[in-house]
Amino acid sequence: MIFDLDGTLVDSEPNYYEAGRRLLARHGVRDFGWAEHSRFIGTGTRETLDILRAEYGIDAPVDELLAGKNALYLELATASTEVFPQMRVFVERLSAAGVPMAVASGSSRAAIEAVLAVTGLDAYIPLYVSAEEVARGKPEPDVFLETARRMGAEPGDCVVLEDAAPGVAAAHAAGMRCVAVPYVPEAASDPVFAAAGLLFAGGQSAFTAEAAFRWLRG
Repeated sequence: MIFDLDGTLVDSEPNYYEAGRRLLARHGVRDFGWAEHSRFIGTGTRETLDILRAEYGIDAPVDELLAGKNALYLELATASTEVFPQMRVFVERLSAAGVPMAVASGSSRAAIEAVLAVTGLDAYIPLYVSAEEVARGKPEPDVFLETARRMGAEPGDCVVLEDAAPGVAAAHAAGMRCVAVPYVPEAASDPVFAAAGLLFAGGQSAFTAEAAFRWLRG
C-alpha cells in the first residue's frame, strides 16, 4: 500500500498554506489566500513554487524559495500535525494484517520524516520517497514507480491512496490501482477521479477504514 501524505494521511494543507503565505509575504506578495493555495493541492512543492515565482514575478531562485518554504513548513508541522482518524485506523489495520506500506509524497524528505515522527506513523510506515528524489513530480508516475522499486514490488501489485487529481493521474500512469479520497470533495467530479478503483466522493468525512480494507482484500 502506497500512501500520499499531505491531505491524505494527515491534514497538512493548513500548514503548507501558512508556510507559503509567509514565504510569499517576504517577497512582497500580500494577497495570497486559501483559494490561490487550493489550486496546487496535490502538486509538488517545487512545481508549485515554479508557477508562483512566474506568476508573481519573484526574482529569487526556486531553490532558495524551496529551502525557505520547507523551513517554514517544518517549523509549523513539528508543532502540530493531525492524522485523519480513520486513516490512522486504516494504517493500524493494514499493519496488523502484515500489508507492506510506504509513503510517496511531493514534500521534501525532511518534511515527510518530521510528519511521520510527530504523528507516530513512522512506527507503521518506515519507507518513504520524496518527489524531490525523482526526475518528475505528480502527475507523472516517477515517485510511485520508485517507491514500488524500493518496496521490491511490481507496480501492478501496488495500491495507491490519494487525495488529489495529480496523484490519481500519477497512480494510473504507474499502472497501479488507486483509492481516492478527495481533500476537496467538490473536486470529485474531476474526470481524473474516474480512474480510481474506489472513490470516496465525500472526502475524509466519507472515508472509513472498514470499507477501504474490505475493497483492498477484494
